[in-house]
Amino acid sequence: MTVGVAILGSTGSIGCSALQVLARQRDRFRVAALTAYSNVDLLERQVAEWKPEYVGLVNGGKGERGKGKGTACLVEAATHPDVQIVVNAIVGAAGLEATLAALKAGKRVALANKETLVMAGELVTRTAREGGGEIVPIDSEHSAVLQCITGRRPGELARLILTASGGPFRTWTPERVAGATVDEALRHPTWKMGKKITVDSATLVNKALEVIEAHFLFGLPYESVDVVVHPQSVVHAFVEFVDRSVLAQVGFPTMELPILYALTHPDRVPDAGVRRFDPVAAGTLTFEPVDGALYPAYGLGRAAAAVGGTAATAFNAANEVAVTLFLEGKIRFGRIADTIARVLEAHHATDAGSLAAVLAADADARRLAREVACS
Repeated sequence: MTVGVAILGSTGSIGCSALQVLARQRDRFRVAALTAYSNVDLLERQVAEWKPEYVGLVNGGKGERGKGKGTACLVEAATHPDVQIVVNAIVGAAGLEATLAALKAGKRVALANKETLVMAGELVTRTAREGGGEIVPIDSEHSAVLQCITGRRPGELARLILTASGGPFRTWTPERVAGATVDEALRHPTWKMGKKITVDSATLVNKALEVIEAHFLFGLPYESVDVVVHPQSVVHAFVEFVDRSVLAQVGFPTMELPILYALTHPDRVPDAGVRRFDPVAAGTLTFEPVDGALYPAYGLGRAAAAVGGTAATAFNAANEVAVTLFLEGKIRFGRIADTIARVLEAHHATDAGSLAAVLAADADARRLAREVACS
Protein backbone atom coordinates (compact mmCIF):
# COMPACT_ATOMS: atom_id res chain seq x y z
CA MET A 1 0.00 0.00 0.00
CA THR A 2 1.59 3.27 -1.11
CA VAL A 3 1.24 6.56 0.77
CA GLY A 4 -0.57 9.40 -1.01
CA VAL A 5 1.39 12.65 -1.26
CA ALA A 6 0.19 16.15 -2.16
CA ILE A 7 2.76 18.65 -3.38
CA LEU A 8 1.72 22.27 -3.01
CA GLY A 9 3.97 24.29 -5.30
CA SER A 10 5.01 21.38 -7.49
CA THR A 11 6.61 23.52 -10.21
CA GLY A 12 8.94 25.40 -7.87
CA SER A 13 12.42 24.41 -6.73
CA ILE A 14 11.35 22.32 -3.72
CA GLY A 15 8.38 20.86 -5.55
CA CYS A 16 10.52 19.65 -8.45
CA SER A 17 13.07 18.20 -6.02
CA ALA A 18 10.28 16.40 -4.17
CA LEU A 19 9.11 14.78 -7.40
CA GLN A 20 12.67 13.67 -8.14
CA VAL A 21 12.78 11.98 -4.73
CA LEU A 22 9.37 10.39 -5.23
CA ALA A 23 10.42 9.07 -8.63
CA ARG A 24 12.98 6.89 -6.84
CA GLN A 25 10.47 5.77 -4.19
CA ARG A 26 7.48 4.69 -6.29
CA ASP A 27 7.09 1.49 -4.30
CA ARG A 28 6.42 3.54 -1.16
CA PHE A 29 4.66 6.69 -2.35
CA ARG A 30 2.27 7.90 -5.02
CA VAL A 31 1.46 11.47 -6.03
CA ALA A 32 -2.21 12.07 -5.20
CA ALA A 33 -2.39 15.85 -5.68
CA LEU A 34 -0.37 18.58 -7.39
CA THR A 35 -0.81 22.35 -7.28
CA ALA A 36 1.13 25.15 -8.96
CA TYR A 37 0.88 28.91 -9.07
CA SER A 38 0.99 29.71 -12.80
CA ASN A 39 3.44 27.42 -14.62
CA VAL A 40 0.77 25.47 -16.46
CA ASP A 41 3.14 23.93 -19.01
CA LEU A 42 5.32 22.27 -16.38
CA LEU A 43 2.28 21.33 -14.31
CA GLU A 44 0.72 19.56 -17.28
CA ARG A 45 3.93 17.59 -17.87
CA GLN A 46 3.93 16.57 -14.20
CA VAL A 47 0.27 15.56 -14.42
CA ALA A 48 0.97 13.44 -17.50
CA GLU A 49 3.73 11.58 -15.66
CA TRP A 50 2.15 11.16 -12.23
CA LYS A 51 -1.60 11.12 -13.00
CA PRO A 52 -2.69 12.57 -9.64
CA GLU A 53 -6.27 12.45 -8.48
CA TYR A 54 -6.34 16.20 -7.91
CA VAL A 55 -4.71 19.10 -9.78
CA GLY A 56 -4.89 22.78 -8.90
CA LEU A 57 -3.63 25.94 -10.58
CA VAL A 58 -3.79 29.02 -8.36
CA ASN A 59 -3.37 31.72 -11.01
CA GLY A 60 -5.14 30.70 -14.19
CA GLY A 61 -7.32 27.91 -15.48
CA LYS A 62 -7.39 24.32 -14.38
CA GLY A 63 -5.29 21.24 -15.07
CA GLU A 64 -6.29 18.28 -17.15
CA ARG A 65 -7.47 16.33 -14.09
CA GLY A 66 -9.29 17.64 -11.08
CA LYS A 67 -11.04 20.98 -11.00
CA GLY A 68 -9.20 23.23 -8.61
CA LYS A 69 -8.23 26.81 -9.32
CA GLY A 70 -7.63 29.88 -7.24
CA THR A 71 -6.17 29.75 -3.74
CA ALA A 72 -8.94 27.39 -2.61
CA CYS A 73 -7.23 24.61 -4.55
CA LEU A 74 -4.40 24.61 -2.00
CA VAL A 75 -6.75 23.71 0.84
CA GLU A 76 -8.61 21.21 -1.36
CA ALA A 77 -5.37 19.44 -2.25
CA ALA A 78 -4.12 19.51 1.35
CA THR A 79 -7.30 17.90 2.66
CA HIS A 80 -7.92 15.45 -0.19
CA PRO A 81 -8.97 12.04 1.19
CA ASP A 82 -6.31 10.21 -0.84
CA VAL A 83 -3.54 12.33 0.71
CA GLN A 84 -1.67 11.31 3.86
CA ILE A 85 1.39 13.60 3.50
CA VAL A 86 1.30 17.22 2.34
CA VAL A 87 4.55 18.70 1.02
CA ASN A 88 4.06 22.44 1.50
CA ALA A 89 6.55 23.99 -0.92
CA ILE A 90 4.68 27.26 -1.40
CA VAL A 91 6.73 30.44 -1.07
CA GLY A 92 5.65 32.97 1.54
CA ALA A 93 2.51 33.59 3.56
CA ALA A 94 0.25 31.98 0.94
CA GLY A 95 0.98 28.57 2.45
CA LEU A 96 -0.54 29.25 5.87
CA GLU A 97 -4.18 28.30 5.36
CA ALA A 98 -3.33 25.07 3.55
CA THR A 99 -1.02 24.05 6.40
CA LEU A 100 -3.73 24.72 8.97
CA ALA A 101 -6.29 22.79 6.94
CA ALA A 102 -3.98 19.80 6.53
CA LEU A 103 -3.17 19.70 10.24
CA LYS A 104 -6.85 19.96 11.18
CA ALA A 105 -7.45 16.97 8.91
CA GLY A 106 -4.76 14.96 10.72
CA LYS A 107 -2.23 14.95 7.87
CA ARG A 108 1.54 14.97 8.09
CA VAL A 109 2.81 18.30 6.75
CA ALA A 110 6.31 18.11 5.30
CA LEU A 111 7.00 21.81 5.71
CA ALA A 112 9.32 23.78 3.46
CA ASN A 113 7.18 26.89 3.91
CA LYS A 114 8.90 28.32 6.99
CA GLU A 115 6.82 31.49 6.76
CA THR A 116 3.87 29.47 8.05
CA LEU A 117 5.52 29.04 11.46
CA VAL A 118 6.97 32.54 11.49
CA MET A 119 3.59 34.15 10.86
CA ALA A 120 1.54 31.98 13.15
CA GLY A 121 3.69 29.52 15.05
CA GLU A 122 1.46 29.37 18.11
CA LEU A 123 -1.65 28.83 15.99
CA VAL A 124 -0.03 26.23 13.76
CA THR A 125 1.43 24.13 16.57
CA ARG A 126 -1.85 24.26 18.50
CA THR A 127 -3.76 23.19 15.40
CA ALA A 128 -1.42 20.23 14.97
CA ARG A 129 -1.99 19.12 18.56
CA GLU A 130 -5.75 19.49 18.41
CA GLY A 131 -6.21 17.98 14.95
CA GLY A 132 -3.80 15.09 15.32
CA GLY A 133 -1.61 16.38 12.51
CA GLU A 134 2.17 16.34 12.39
CA ILE A 135 4.75 18.90 11.26
CA VAL A 136 8.00 17.52 9.86
CA PRO A 137 10.46 20.14 8.58
CA ILE A 138 12.04 20.08 5.13
CA ASP A 139 14.47 22.95 5.76
CA SER A 140 17.92 21.37 5.83
CA GLU A 141 18.79 22.91 9.20
CA HIS A 142 15.63 21.79 10.97
CA SER A 143 15.77 18.39 9.32
CA ALA A 144 19.31 18.12 10.67
CA VAL A 145 18.12 18.93 14.18
CA LEU A 146 15.28 16.43 13.91
CA GLN A 147 17.66 13.72 12.75
CA CYS A 148 19.91 14.39 15.76
CA ILE A 149 17.16 14.40 18.39
CA THR A 150 14.80 11.65 17.18
CA GLY A 151 14.59 9.07 19.96
CA ARG A 152 15.88 11.51 22.59
CA ARG A 153 13.87 12.75 25.55
CA PRO A 154 12.79 16.43 25.25
CA GLY A 155 14.56 17.40 28.47
CA GLU A 156 17.94 16.34 27.06
CA LEU A 157 18.04 19.15 24.48
CA ALA A 158 19.91 22.29 25.56
CA ARG A 159 20.89 24.39 22.53
CA LEU A 160 20.73 24.50 18.75
CA ILE A 161 23.31 26.02 16.44
CA LEU A 162 22.00 26.59 12.93
CA THR A 163 24.44 27.28 10.12
CA ALA A 164 24.23 29.93 7.41
CA SER A 165 26.33 30.08 4.25
CA GLY A 166 26.59 33.85 4.52
CA GLY A 167 25.26 34.24 0.99
CA PRO A 168 27.07 35.96 -1.87
CA PHE A 169 27.99 39.10 0.09
CA ARG A 170 29.85 37.56 3.03
CA THR A 171 33.14 39.25 2.10
CA TRP A 172 31.64 42.57 0.97
CA THR A 173 31.48 45.81 2.94
CA PRO A 174 28.06 46.97 4.17
CA GLU A 175 28.31 49.98 1.86
CA ARG A 176 28.86 47.79 -1.20
CA VAL A 177 26.10 45.39 -0.19
CA ALA A 178 23.56 48.23 0.00
CA GLY A 179 23.90 48.78 -3.74
CA ALA A 180 23.97 45.12 -4.82
CA THR A 181 22.09 44.24 -7.99
CA VAL A 182 19.45 41.55 -8.42
CA ASP A 183 21.85 39.40 -10.43
CA GLU A 184 24.48 39.66 -7.69
CA ALA A 185 21.98 38.78 -4.95
CA LEU A 186 20.85 35.68 -6.84
CA ARG A 187 24.35 34.20 -7.12
CA HIS A 188 24.20 31.94 -4.09
CA PRO A 189 27.58 30.28 -3.53
CA THR A 190 26.39 26.81 -2.43
CA TRP A 191 22.63 26.27 -2.87
CA LYS A 192 20.32 26.30 -5.90
CA MET A 193 17.01 27.74 -4.73
CA GLY A 194 14.12 29.94 -5.78
CA LYS A 195 14.60 33.69 -6.11
CA LYS A 196 12.86 34.77 -2.90
CA ILE A 197 14.74 32.41 -0.61
CA THR A 198 18.01 33.22 -2.39
CA VAL A 199 17.55 36.92 -1.61
CA ASP A 200 16.59 35.99 1.96
CA SER A 201 19.88 34.11 2.21
CA ALA A 202 21.76 37.19 1.02
CA THR A 203 20.15 39.36 3.72
CA LEU A 204 20.23 36.53 6.29
CA VAL A 205 16.50 37.05 6.79
CA ASN A 206 16.28 33.37 5.98
CA LYS A 207 18.21 32.54 9.13
CA ALA A 208 16.05 34.81 11.28
CA LEU A 209 13.01 32.98 9.93
CA GLU A 210 14.68 29.67 10.75
CA VAL A 211 15.41 30.74 14.33
CA ILE A 212 11.70 31.45 14.81
CA GLU A 213 10.79 28.18 13.10
CA ALA A 214 13.17 26.25 15.37
CA HIS A 215 11.64 27.85 18.45
CA PHE A 216 8.19 26.55 17.56
CA LEU A 217 9.30 23.17 16.21
CA PHE A 218 11.59 22.18 19.07
CA GLY A 219 10.29 24.21 22.00
CA LEU A 220 13.52 25.99 22.91
CA PRO A 221 13.67 29.65 23.98
CA TYR A 222 15.15 32.01 21.41
CA GLU A 223 18.30 32.52 23.46
CA SER A 224 19.01 28.79 23.05
CA VAL A 225 18.97 28.96 19.24
CA ASP A 226 22.23 30.32 17.86
CA VAL A 227 23.49 30.90 14.32
CA VAL A 228 26.99 30.72 12.87
CA VAL A 229 28.19 31.44 9.35
CA HIS A 230 29.53 28.31 7.66
CA PRO A 231 30.48 29.11 4.04
CA GLN A 232 30.85 25.49 2.92
CA SER A 233 27.23 24.53 3.82
CA VAL A 234 28.29 21.02 4.83
CA VAL A 235 27.30 21.05 8.52
CA HIS A 236 23.59 21.85 8.60
CA ALA A 237 23.10 22.12 12.36
CA PHE A 238 24.67 21.33 15.71
CA VAL A 239 22.62 20.03 18.62
CA GLU A 240 23.95 20.48 22.15
CA PHE A 241 22.54 18.32 24.93
CA VAL A 242 22.38 19.06 28.65
CA ASP A 243 25.64 17.19 29.29
CA ARG A 244 27.37 19.56 26.80
CA SER A 245 27.88 16.80 24.23
CA VAL A 246 27.18 17.91 20.65
CA LEU A 247 25.85 16.08 17.61
CA ALA A 248 25.99 17.50 14.08
CA GLN A 249 24.36 16.40 10.84
CA VAL A 250 26.51 16.80 7.74
CA GLY A 251 26.10 16.32 4.01
CA PHE A 252 26.70 18.05 0.70
CA PRO A 253 24.14 20.77 -0.07
CA THR A 254 20.99 19.15 -1.46
CA MET A 255 17.33 19.39 -0.55
CA GLU A 256 16.62 15.81 -1.60
CA LEU A 257 17.78 14.22 1.66
CA PRO A 258 15.67 16.51 3.90
CA ILE A 259 12.69 15.92 1.62
CA LEU A 260 13.15 12.15 1.78
CA TYR A 261 13.49 12.20 5.57
CA ALA A 262 10.36 14.34 5.93
CA LEU A 263 8.46 11.70 3.96
CA THR A 264 9.80 8.68 5.86
CA HIS A 265 10.49 10.02 9.38
CA PRO A 266 11.29 8.40 11.76
CA ASP A 267 12.36 5.64 9.39
CA ARG A 268 15.21 5.74 6.90
CA VAL A 269 15.06 4.13 3.47
CA PRO A 270 17.75 3.52 0.84
CA ASP A 271 18.13 6.16 -1.87
CA ALA A 272 21.06 5.82 -4.26
CA GLY A 273 20.15 9.16 -5.83
CA VAL A 274 21.47 11.14 -2.87
CA ARG A 275 25.15 11.97 -3.16
CA ARG A 276 27.26 10.05 -0.67
CA PHE A 277 29.25 12.22 1.74
CA ASP A 278 33.02 12.29 1.35
CA PRO A 279 34.91 14.16 4.11
CA VAL A 280 38.03 14.45 1.95
CA ALA A 281 36.05 16.07 -0.85
CA ALA A 282 34.37 18.36 1.68
CA GLY A 283 37.77 19.63 2.75
CA THR A 284 38.30 22.33 5.35
CA LEU A 285 35.21 23.51 7.21
CA THR A 286 35.14 26.99 8.72
CA PHE A 287 32.76 28.83 11.04
CA GLU A 288 32.35 32.56 11.72
CA PRO A 289 30.10 34.74 13.88
CA VAL A 290 27.25 36.63 12.23
CA ASP A 291 28.30 40.19 11.35
CA GLY A 292 25.41 42.37 12.50
CA ALA A 293 26.54 45.35 10.41
CA LEU A 294 26.59 43.24 7.26
CA TYR A 295 23.25 41.54 7.97
CA PRO A 296 21.02 44.10 9.76
CA ALA A 297 17.80 42.32 8.76
CA TYR A 298 18.87 39.25 10.73
CA GLY A 299 18.99 41.30 13.92
CA LEU A 300 15.60 42.81 13.13
CA GLY A 301 14.13 39.33 12.84
CA ARG A 302 15.53 38.22 16.17
CA ALA A 303 14.24 41.41 17.78
CA ALA A 304 10.76 40.78 16.36
CA ALA A 305 10.85 37.24 17.71
CA ALA A 306 11.72 38.56 21.17
CA VAL A 307 8.73 40.93 21.10
CA GLY A 308 6.43 38.02 20.31
CA GLY A 309 2.83 38.05 19.13
CA THR A 310 2.30 39.47 15.67
CA ALA A 311 5.73 41.15 15.52
CA ALA A 312 7.15 38.15 13.65
CA THR A 313 4.13 38.25 11.33
CA ALA A 314 4.92 41.86 10.51
CA PHE A 315 8.61 41.06 10.02
CA ASN A 316 7.78 38.34 7.52
CA ALA A 317 5.23 40.44 5.64
CA ALA A 318 7.53 43.46 5.36
CA ASN A 319 10.34 41.29 4.09
CA GLU A 320 8.15 39.60 1.46
CA VAL A 321 7.01 42.96 0.10
CA ALA A 322 10.53 44.42 0.11
CA VAL A 323 12.06 41.38 -1.60
CA THR A 324 9.40 41.48 -4.31
CA LEU A 325 10.08 45.17 -4.94
CA PHE A 326 13.82 44.50 -5.06
CA LEU A 327 13.41 41.66 -7.56
CA GLU A 328 11.23 43.95 -9.67
CA GLY A 329 14.01 46.55 -9.69
CA LYS A 330 11.97 49.11 -7.77
CA ILE A 331 14.19 49.45 -4.68
CA ARG A 332 17.87 49.00 -3.85
CA PHE A 333 19.08 45.97 -1.91
CA GLY A 334 19.79 48.12 1.14
CA ARG A 335 16.15 49.21 1.27
CA ILE A 336 15.03 45.70 2.23
CA ALA A 337 16.32 46.02 5.79
CA ASP A 338 15.26 49.68 5.96
CA THR A 339 11.70 48.75 5.00
CA ILE A 340 11.54 45.99 7.59
CA ALA A 341 12.85 48.32 10.29
CA ARG A 342 10.27 51.02 9.54
CA VAL A 343 7.40 48.54 9.50
CA LEU A 344 8.45 47.00 12.81
CA GLU A 345 8.84 50.43 14.38
CA ALA A 346 5.24 51.28 13.46
CA HIS A 347 3.75 47.87 14.23
CA HIS A 348 1.84 47.39 17.48
CA ALA A 349 2.16 43.70 18.27
CA THR A 350 -0.92 41.85 19.41
CA ASP A 351 -1.66 38.24 20.31
CA ALA A 352 -1.12 35.89 17.34
CA GLY A 353 -3.33 33.08 18.59
CA SER A 354 -6.09 33.41 15.98
CA LEU A 355 -6.06 33.29 12.19
CA ALA A 356 -7.97 36.58 12.02
CA ALA A 357 -5.33 38.37 14.11
CA VAL A 358 -2.49 36.94 12.04
CA LEU A 359 -4.08 37.83 8.70
CA ALA A 360 -4.93 41.34 9.89
CA ALA A 361 -1.36 41.96 11.05
CA ASP A 362 -0.02 40.52 7.81
CA ALA A 363 -2.22 42.77 5.67
CA ASP A 364 -1.42 45.88 7.71
CA ALA A 365 2.33 45.24 7.54
CA ARG A 366 2.19 44.66 3.79
CA ARG A 367 0.30 47.89 3.24
CA LEU A 368 2.80 49.85 5.31
CA ALA A 369 5.78 48.16 3.65
CA ARG A 370 4.55 49.19 0.21
CA GLU A 371 4.11 52.75 1.44
CA VAL A 372 7.53 53.13 3.04
CA ALA A 373 9.71 51.06 0.69
CA CYS A 374 9.67 53.52 -2.18
CA SER A 375 9.27 56.72 -0.15
